[in-house]
Amino acid sequence: MSPPFVVAILSLGAWIYLLAFRGEFWRGRQRDDLDEPAEPSAWPDVVAVIPARNEADVIAQAAGSLRRQDYPGAFRIIVVDDDSDDGTANAARAIDGTHPLEVIQGAPLAEGWTGKLWAQSQGLAQAARSAPKYILFTDADISHERTNLRRLVGRAEAGELALTSLMARLMVRSGWERLLIPSFVFFFQMLFPFAWVNDPARRTAAAAGGCMLVRREALERAGGLAAIRNNIIDDCALARLIKPHGPIWLGLTRRVLSLRPYASLGDIGRMVSRSAYAQLDFSPLLLAGALIGLLIVFVAPAVLWLIPGRSQLLGLLAWAIMAGAMQPTLRVYRLWGVWGLTLPFAGALYGGFTLWSAVQHWRGRGGRWKGRIQGSLVRGES
Repeated sequence: MSPPFVVAILSLGAWIYLLAFRGEFWRGRQRDDLDEPAEPSAWPDVVAVIPARNEADVIAQAAGSLRRQDYPGAFRIIVVDDDSDDGTANAARAIDGTHPLEVIQGAPLAEGWTGKLWAQSQGLAQAARSAPKYILFTDADISHERTNLRRLVGRAEAGELALTSLMARLMVRSGWERLLIPSFVFFFQMLFPFAWVNDPARRTAAAAGGCMLVRREALERAGGLAAIRNNIIDDCALARLIKPHGPIWLGLTRRVLSLRPYASLGDIGRMVSRSAYAQLDFSPLLLAGALIGLLIVFVAPAVLWLIPGRSQLLGLLAWAIMAGAMQPTLRVYRLWGVWGLTLPFAGALYGGFTLWSAVQHWRGRGGRWKGRIQGSLVRGES
């Protein structure tokens, strides 16, 4: 058999496997609008913790959406100002709303911690003084629909969940966003099939950091945020930490919206490369495997289209299956189905972002976030 034909068989076989045996990730059935959990008889106390570092442009909209939640129980918001120099704290204090909001000044970054987790830990310590049942970890660039907290708590109470997380709907306004954001969500679902995440019998664990409702006692039993203090991919680390202590749930939503645009290719590349190599456990071997996998599964079907014969036919079939699998995710983002045909190009770009993430780490610049380089912390090199 010729090398192109072997690659075509591998690509088509990979897509058959993914569709049939990967938790039906591509269907996007784990969503918060497909069912309506019964409301609890009593609404538990909740405290939201928002780490904020130079977020003056978005904090009012994000924290304001929380202050205006229609939640019937006790709910308050804590914003941790993480050494901002752009007026983030003052912008947060000026927000109007029903639920109380407190701004605390974060302490200097402690050794061995990533910046976001250090800020969250300080907010958690402040929140724990009132012993709320739940902590809502959310970000300073995330807006919540008015009913979101009510529905989150209802789901958590009905399922006795230790962690309830929603994947925020990212912006898709620019051409680059249309090309790469839905495919990012598609890849995430492929890596962490939500049905497996939500199955207590499986070890697969993941969460979306923009919206994570955590049962405080479960987090304390698991060792608290200190147990994951040096993780760059903090949301999935938190899910892995908590799942042995109670069921978790992760789903797609339109009720939680990211306020951060990624209008250019560079913006998206920086977002992905910050943590891509950490996802591969900083392993050159896993990096090589991931890049080869991306080439065979995503890029090869489009390349094989240029080679007449059996390889071309198998490649076209794999490309068609790939585009079809993308359709439920595209519907979430209300994009035309034809965008599914661009997955080979998106896969090639994500391969480039992943390689660049490794290069940045090798150069000592990995995990850059808000001016901090944090990649070495995961390897214990700080």
